[in-house]
Amino acid sequence: MPTTTPEHDERIRVMTFSSVYPHYVTKIEKKGRTVEELHQVITWLTGFDDDQIRALIDEKATFEAFFDRAMLNPNAGQIKGVICGYRIEEIETPLTRQCRYLDKLIEELARGRKMEKILRGG
Repeated sequence: MPTTTPEHDERIRVMTFSSVYPHYVTKIEKKGRTVEELHQVITWLTGFDDDQIRALIDEKATFEAFFDRAMLNPNAGQIKGVICGYRIEEIETPLTRQCRYLDKLIEELARGRKMEKILRGG
């Protein structure tokens, strides 16, 4: 399994949440899930409420700013597995790992996993 490169980590650092958010919505809606469920997952991971999520989109916050402001859920470390070709628990760069946590949760939502399983017991 490849490890992330400095170039990969930098791309994630400067990418905006607003540029990826519409793709999250499309991915989960195609599978019959809702924006409310998407926001529930984002809130669980980051502590952001709907207004904060909307503000981060409107201000075009980078993922670096997004996760700097987040109160990461203490159970986030339970998110494991492979996403985008990387084993999450082996990603050394904290920001990249946090972004992959979010990607993994959204993938699980799109795949129809039960919300209580996605949210790692609350």
